Amino acid sequence: MTRLPPTEFAVTAQTEPPSLTVRVAGELDYETCDDLVSTVVDRLSHHGAGLNRVRLDFRELTWIDSSGLSALLMIHRHTSAAGADLLLDHPPDFLERMLRVTGVLDHLTVPALAPPVRRDGSGVPPRRSPTSPDAGPEQQVSGGRQPRRTGARSQRADTLRDAESAGSG
Repeated sequence: MTRLPPTEFAVTAQTEPPSLTVRVAGELDYETCDDLVSTVVDRLSHHGAGLNRVRLDFRELTWIDSSGLSALLMIHRHTSAAGADLLLDHPPDFLERMLRVTGVLDHLTVPALAPPVRRDGSGVPPRRSPTSPDAGPEQQVSGGRQPRRTGARSQRADTLRDAESAGSG
């Protein structure tokens, strides 16, 4: 059996207020997870209240272990404390499976369908449909997958879905 060399880990961050996009490539594990956490925390600290959305782009992620999962939970804590939404873009199947098996999928993510609500209760304009001709890159995702949104909205979205289901049954 041929063993392939591990994929080199890389984190690149691009800040365009009010968003921070962090691209993760390679293996997110014990040896690399601190790089991801420190990148997000440093950018959140540097830009402060100017950021209300952090996107983690996993299209080039090749592996994640329990340390990587722990890093995602730490990032979730930091973004929540900063009042920013966390979106997991282009999660590979193995990442979604890990989040589901460990029971943190619903805690860490929620589909980006509910209109955003900030911690102070103020709303922001609803997003355009991904199919609208002027939809920007934040609404468009490859592979037919919607980005995953995290934060307090996951509880609100679950409550809304439960209420809709009860009303239609």
